[in-house]
Amino acid sequence: MSKGVVWKANLTALLLSASVISAEADGVKIGYIDPLSGPFGSTGDAGLKHFRYAANEINAAGGMGGMQVEVIGFDNKLNPKESLVQLQKAIDQGVRFVVQGNGSSAANALTDAIAKHNKRNPGEEVLFLNYAAVDPALTNKKCNYWHFRFDAHVDMKMAGLTDWLQNQKDIKTAYILAQDYSFGRAFTDAAKSMITEKRPDMKIVGAELHPIGRVKDFTPYVQKMMSAKADVVLTGNWGTDMTLLVKAANASGHQVPYLTFYGGGLGAPTAMGQSAVGLVKQITEFHENIEASDEQMARVDDFEEVNNLDYYYERVFTLMNMLDKAIDGVGSVDVPKIAATLEGMTYETPYGEVTMRADDHQLIQPLYISTFSEGVERDVENTGFGFETDIAIPAAATELPTTCKMRRPS
Repeated sequence: MSKGVVWKANLTALLLSASVISAEADGVKIGYIDPLSGPFGSTGDAGLKHFRYAANEINAAGGMGGMQVEVIGFDNKLNPKESLVQLQKAIDQGVRFVVQGNGSSAANALTDAIAKHNKRNPGEEVLFLNYAAVDPALTNKKCNYWHFRFDAHVDMKMAGLTDWLQNQKDIKTAYILAQDYSFGRAFTDAAKSMITEKRPDMKIVGAELHPIGRVKDFTPYVQKMMSAKADVVLTGNWGTDMTLLVKAANASGHQVPYLTFYGGGLGAPTAMGQSAVGLVKQITEFHENIEASDEQMARVDDFEEVNNLDYYYERVFTLMNMLDKAIDGVGSVDVPKIAATLEGMTYETPYGEVTMRADDHQLIQPLYISTFSEGVERDVENTGFGFETDIAIPAAATELPTTCKMRRPS
């Protein structure tokens, strides 16, 4: 090897080391890129409160690798283009870890941009930790080394719901309603294909996409469901769109099962009330009436007292604690090494062991199908109602094949 080549190699190593040292001097900066204003601002604010509470827990225990953690909020207004503007602002402020979840359209934009940034800026890599964007493509055809997902994706959740539906022989007709963007389209496709496979006798009497965040009254949609004589509704709606949908169903007296991903999301339980008891089901990694240790329930109680908000995103704590474990193991803010440490990592949550599958960076975790119920030990939103588990799905049973062809940095 020539002296020139050796000199260049040494200079590159020196610059990379300087970059890591600089990042460590600022502690661990996490950029939260989600809606903090507009129709979904309350949903984004709830997620930010979960991340900051988790960061405070970690800081009180000594930080990540001895470094204090700061979670900085960036308002993307649920817009993919604005997400890229906020990403650059975050990078300019020294953020090396980006978390996002509300809106798969934003997630798709971020994963592409972060992959390009990392290729162009060795030594200044950024890691994308996705806590809620569930478009299956993100860990299938669009997978990349710098993206890790901590929520079960659409197909995994739909598989659980349709397994339940498979045994409900009295349900003959289904209506599908979702928001018109990548997640909603994936939800609709999965519902159609899995119902057709598992219940070929069932008729899909409607499948409709609506503009996200723009419908003020879902009564016309509910009336279509009623006119179609749907025995069950499958909806991917979340945030304000979920709240307004259940309000309209309640007002219209539409009393059929609603199978949801986000029936327990902010505002929805209050909107549902008594009329939804026994009818609204959700599939999640958590609800408050799953049995857990006294320590975990004390955390739930303290979070709710501090934030005046229901504890909802257990997966935020999983994400933060797995990142903490990775940084502790690496001993620095060396993003490529942290990514390599997260691959294949197992972690014991209060609700069972989870694994970050190395093949596609998809977290494999237990899931629960639960029903909105009265007489529960822990209610939600001070309604007197909460969720009770119908089916606990072991982590291994949630796994689905991946089409990811992971390209790792050389």
